[in-house]
Amino acid sequence: MPRAVASGLTSAVSQPILSTRLASRDEISGSSHWQSAFAQERKDHRYYELLEDTLKDGFKYGYLIIESKDSVCAIQPYFLIDQDLLAGLSGTVKKLIAGIRRLWPRFLFARTMMVGCTAGEGHLDGDEPSQFAIAASLARSLPQLARQLNCAMIVLKEFPAKYRAPLQCLHDAGFARVPSMPMTTLDIDYKNFEDYLSSMLSPRTRGKVRRKLRAAERAKPAITMSVVGDVTAVIDDVYPLYEKVYERSPLQFEKLTREFLCEIGRRMPDKVRFFIWRQDNRIIAIGLCLVQGDTLSHDYVGFDYTVAFDLNLYYRVFHDVIEWAIANGYKRFYSGSLNYDPKWHLRQSLYPVDLYVRHTSGPVNSVLRRLLPLMEPTRWDPILPNFHNYSELWE
Repeated sequence: MPRAVASGLTSAVSQPILSTRLASRDEISGSSHWQSAFAQERKDHRYYELLEDTLKDGFKYGYLIIESKDSVCAIQPYFLIDQDLLAGLSGTVKKLIAGIRRLWPRFLFARTMMVGCTAGEGHLDGDEPSQFAIAASLARSLPQLARQLNCAMIVLKEFPAKYRAPLQCLHDAGFARVPSMPMTTLDIDYKNFEDYLSSMLSPRTRGKVRRKLRAAERAKPAITMSVVGDVTAVIDDVYPLYEKVYERSPLQFEKLTREFLCEIGRRMPDKVRFFIWRQDNRIIAIGLCLVQGDTLSHDYVGFDYTVAFDLNLYYRVFHDVIEWAIANGYKRFYSGSLNYDPKWHLRQSLYPVDLYVRHTSGPVNSVLRRLLPLMEPTRWDPILPNFHNYSELWE
């Protein structure tokens, strides 16, 4: 037996049996465990509280307490949503479904219990050795808890591939794992941006990026960049740029609010960096980044599309964020999902995130597990197969 597998099995069988129950925000807010939950991630417990306070449209929030007889071992946030089961489809099939829904508006919508994060990837709480027992408790408890909440579907939303070993127990509990639209990542342990260009990119792509950056540098008035921790004072300029990017996205889930963008810098000043690009006093692009250790994640972006293409703002933003990150000692860069074509050319790698899906009805679930590979969204993206680690989405 391979050593890694043997180690995982040992971790799994040596863990105590835990129980899982539903809890409210009031109950967990007084827990000392909650105050340190997800501390090793860029989105710690403060981020989940922020989401509950500022992203309310269509979501109902709750928490799962996973405990032994003596103590709380983990707290997993969840939320309830009326989910479109066919949101990942595209093309002719999507048009066909739209036609059906003109006559039957609720066709293939389901009240869903989603374990994880409304705005971003999900994580398992608790230290690594306890995650097998935590996952086993979730696998045993979630179907019954979902029925208590009148949910037909259960989804563990966008858990990174590093959790595949502990979450393997979900398969035996009837869950199917399918890829969600992956994030991307890039090693930025270079002297500067030019060192990255020279080391990583092909001569053709390197020349293309340099031409686009030179064009941006020649802009009149000149483009300037600043980094701040709070955008409240300029929210009326910033938020419409984010909205424009959201509206152009072919796949949409959560929509951030003005309150979210104002509050995140106040509540998480140690982790939040807003990048702002201006021409004179006019804001033309924004980026919301979160930092943790030696990593920087570019989670959300906004563009003024009246100038974005002429000024090559995508490449200017990428250059400035990477240059700033390297100069400030960060070694790895993460970016959100979608818009994969430039990321592929810039030699970013896919960062797989998984969905674990189950219907609370056994007969329906047996059919759903066979249909999910045809419904998942990554199969419809023409660029993803070009990435060198595309196979990791399903491994």
